Amino acid sequence: MHFLRTVIIALGYKQVFLPSRQGSCAPVPCQVRDANGDVASKIGVTVNYLSRYLMVLLVFALTGCATSTKNPQDPLENYNRAIFGFNDKVDQAAIKPAATVYKKVVPGFMQTGVGNFFGNIGDVSTAMNNLLQARVNDGMSDVARVAVNSVFGLVGLFDVATPSGLPKHDQDFGQTLGRWGVQSGPYVVLPLLGPTTMRDAVAMPVDFETDLWSYKYPVRWRNTGSAIRLIDRRAYILDSSTLIEDAALDRYEFVRDAYLQRRQSKIFKGDPRKLGTDGDNAFAPAEPSSTESASKDN
Repeated sequence: MHFLRTVIIALGYKQVFLPSRQGSCAPVPCQVRDANGDVASKIGVTVNYLSRYLMVLLVFALTGCATSTKNPQDPLENYNRAIFGFNDKVDQAAIKPAATVYKKVVPGFMQTGVGNFFGNIGDVSTAMNNLLQARVNDGMSDVARVAVNSVFGLVGLFDVATPSGLPKHDQDFGQTLGRWGVQSGPYVVLPLLGPTTMRDAVAMPVDFETDLWSYKYPVRWRNTGSAIRLIDRRAYILDSSTLIEDAALDRYEFVRDAYLQRRQSKIFKGDPRKLGTDGDNAFAPAEPSSTESASKDN
């Protein structure tokens, strides 16, 4: 295919785009005079220019075939693969080794406490997004969850809310936009931040601003906590990531497809009637949440 494109361009590019020595460069039918000044055959000229047009169309068609992607949600696949490779090298060189040491050295109950502490902070943003999505019961449950864990769980080090009937949810502003029908846009991999979509990338600044830890002072404590948070999250998925590395034939495709499916499932609460719409449809009431179902049963 690439060889054919090269041959076509070599044969036709100069004829189509460069001015001829006779002075005409506009790609429209025109009169060409021979050495004696006679008007050349209009049919011959028309066929000549039609052949050039067809050559241009063929070049564009071949170019489109060469750059097309198997997944219509991933038109930036070449770029995404490059960034995915860069992120993987950073992970293999720094983050994964640190997470491996963290998991081996830090006792399990301390790892659980770190995850609970930052999870409790994240529940504040989750509560806001649930309320913005009109999931009032889930939002109020999240508010109560933060209050219970902050007071009785020693600022969130212990999760006492879940056994008390306040389940944990996970929401962000990208899901809120998807809930109200904003299309996800193409899949994109961001340097260091990993897989996302255009919609979720636009929503990221809101998520950063609603993260209470971003307001922690002094800055050195905030940076230290952010590093611990990152390493703890990486350690949490250490086993599953190793399984993907060993089992997946194409890790990029595996991660992409899993991410897109998981985002859809989270936005639509796993509702099979809405899965696959990718936020393209307008807002429609979702099935009752777990909290709502529990309240009705009681």
